[in-house]
Amino acid sequence: MTAFRRQSGPFVEGDKVQLTGPKGKMNTIVLTPGAVFHTHRGMIAHDDVVGLPDGSVIASTTGDEYLALRPLLSDFVMSMPRGAAIVYPKDAAQIVAFADIFPGATVVEAGVGSGALSLWLLRAVGPEGRLASFERRQEFADVAEGNVASFFGAEPENWTVTVGDLVDELPSVMPDGTVDRVVLDMLAPWENVDVTADALTPGGLVICYVATATQLSRTAEALRASGAFTEPDASETLVRGWHVEGLAIRPDHRMIGHTGFLITARRLAPGSVMPQVKRRPSKSDYSDADVEAWTPGALGERSASDKKLRKTARQARTAADAAIAATEAVEGDSSTGESTGTAPA
Repeated sequence: MTAFRRQSGPFVEGDKVQLTGPKGKMNTIVLTPGAVFHTHRGMIAHDDVVGLPDGSVIASTTGDEYLALRPLLSDFVMSMPRGAAIVYPKDAAQIVAFADIFPGATVVEAGVGSGALSLWLLRAVGPEGRLASFERRQEFADVAEGNVASFFGAEPENWTVTVGDLVDELPSVMPDGTVDRVVLDMLAPWENVDVTADALTPGGLVICYVATATQLSRTAEALRASGAFTEPDASETLVRGWHVEGLAIRPDHRMIGHTGFLITARRLAPGSVMPQVKRRPSKSDYSDADVEAWTPGALGERSASDKKLRKTARQARTAADAAIAATEAVEGDSSTGESTGTAPA
């Protein structure tokens, strides 16, 4: 089954619909024949939503109005079950842009977390591309697989999840020199520089997402020391919203500040040596012992309890099973000649 997601047209059975109530609260439902959305502000029958155009306003049994829209991917990732911290949309957008993730690309991702970044990468590579994700913990892989299937309504055929350490598993999954992009979202990306260099095609790109300045420094120095990459480029993204109402125009009191750093580098051709950049003498040289002295224990991994992860994985799997069943039902109706709406986009 091909994983797809309808982006436009009237609502049909199996679609995810985001209902926004009078106070701005959002609820996401999967349109199911005979089902009813219950709220303290009345009820809305799913059958009443089927056939309406995207962006419709529908009244509940108490007369309260709800706005019905297909949820954006950013809406989904912010509300989906989480086993690990997610890559926020502001950083996912920069990763797709700075890494130049293109349709048809072969991309490696490590680690998979809760699957948020996997969704953005699958969207970017398209059906002709391939995403190979690696995750050290089976529990996180289960959550990610459930969330991805829940969003697309099927298991993407061009996505694989391998459980294990990237340094051990990548050579057996991807032959040397066949990967266009590598995305490292992990605690110690510097430990995977060599295996990443082997996997990347000349001119390919690695992008690392790290939380602390010490991780950023250590990753940059490892990329330089390998001799296989161009000079690394680092940045962070801050997003500040604005309140705009009449002449009351001002920045929001709250903003999405630091979530992580991004650092990118391009793969040199085998045997090539990066031209030396002329710099003034630096006082910033340090050893691994210096790093440990600066940040004792700062790189310790924070993780949810096994009990919470099992619960989150069940939630993600339940949502995925419902989405897949709804998709199969719609495809089954279409194959027997029963029309439930427009054809998938």
